[in-house]
Order: sequence, then structure tokens, then C-alpha cells
Amino acid sequence: YLAGRGFGSAVCRRWHLGFAQGRGRLVSHLRDKGFSDEEILAADLALGGRGGLRDRFFDRAMFPIDDEQGRPIGFGGRVLTDAKPKYLNTKDTAIFRKGKHLFAFDRAKNAMVSEDSAIVCEGYTDVISMHEAGIENSVAALGTALTLDHVKMIGRFARRRIICMFDGDEAGQHAALRGTDMLLSEGMNVKVLLLPDGKDPDELARNLTAEAFRKYIEENQTDFI
Repeated sequence: YLAGRGFGSAVCRRWHLGFAQGRGRLVSHLRDKGFSDEEILAADLALGGRGGLRDRFFDRAMFPIDDEQGRPIGFGGRVLTDAKPKYLNTKDTAIFRKGKHLFAFDRAKNAMVSEDSAIVCEGYTDVISMHEAGIENSVAALGTALTLDHVKMIGRFARRRIICMFDGDEAGQHAALRGTDMLLSEGMNVKVLLLPDGKDPDELARNLTAEAFRKYIEENQTDFI
């Protein structure tokens, strides 16, 4: 799956991508490391039941979610079968709140400062492809619309321009509306870039040079109306 998205082994190592096998292997590993069942449950890495603990993530490609200092605090898992949901995120825990964190924010914040702008994408693979293509001021919300906490995080590092880059399908258009309303309410300069239907940022990143990708972003963003 990851190779099909253009992520070779070097990209997987840089972003700490992996695979959740399930079948109790993570629970067993964490117990061997000395973690109690209560701690494993509190981190939302397992589910409880009459049969004991079972892995929360299984048969999924895994994307670590880091805090502002680059420390892992949660995970996103993309299913590799027809099971639902397609994406599964860590639930809110003592250290992780999806409404307070942005994917790749720790990697993007320096570029956000130097460019005084940020690009908000829809998903993990979009952001990884953007960074790998040299567009390093890119982040993504974690399966939710932008919240006031997200906007304040972005605003600490980038105020000149916020670009909401979403897929051109109906879901992407709705995502753009949800995100831009919150940004506008905080007085930010918001631009929208809706990609052609069927295209997504990671596909463009794989097929354009960094210079051509930047030019595409500049030429196709519009004011939010």
C-alpha cells in the first residue's frame, strides 16, 4: 500500500510508517516492556473485554501522530482490507486530543515561520507527499474539521496566508468550507485550492517537480467567498 502511494523504504523510515499486525502482538509486546493493562488501555492501544485485551489497530498501515516537539502521542491507521472505518485514529487520551493537534506540525512549523504561510491538507499521505516534494509548510487535521485550537496553533507561526488544499470532489469541497470558516473568524488571510476531481496532493507531488508544484499552488489558489 505504501509503495503504491510512492512511499519507498526511505520515506517510511523518515516518517516512521509501519504496519499493525494485530492478533495480540502489540499487547504482548507492551506487556513484555513492563506496561500494565491499565496503561495500555489508557493509551488507546488496546480494547478490553471478557476475553482480555486485544489490539486496537490491526491490518492497518500506521501513521504516527507527534506533538509539537516531535514525540509520538497517537496513531492513525489506514485499513488494507474492505473493513470499516477506512481510517482509525487514536481516541482522545490524557496526552492526545485530535482537536488540539495537527499531523506533521512539528515538521512544518519552521517552514511556516520562514514562509509566514501554511497549507492545510486533508490527509496523512497528502502531507507526507507535500513535504517530500519540498513543500514543508503543510499540515493536516486529524479526521475532524479545523478547531479554534488548530487555528491558534497555525496563527502562532503563519499569519500572512493560509491555503486550504483539498480534493475537488464533494467531500473535499465540504472540508474546505468547514476549515475556512474557522480561519476567517480569526481574521486570517485564507486562500482555497480545490484540486481537479480525482486528483489529490500526493498524486501531484509525485508527478511535478518542487518548482512546478509551487507554481501550481500559486496559480490555482483563490480567495474564499
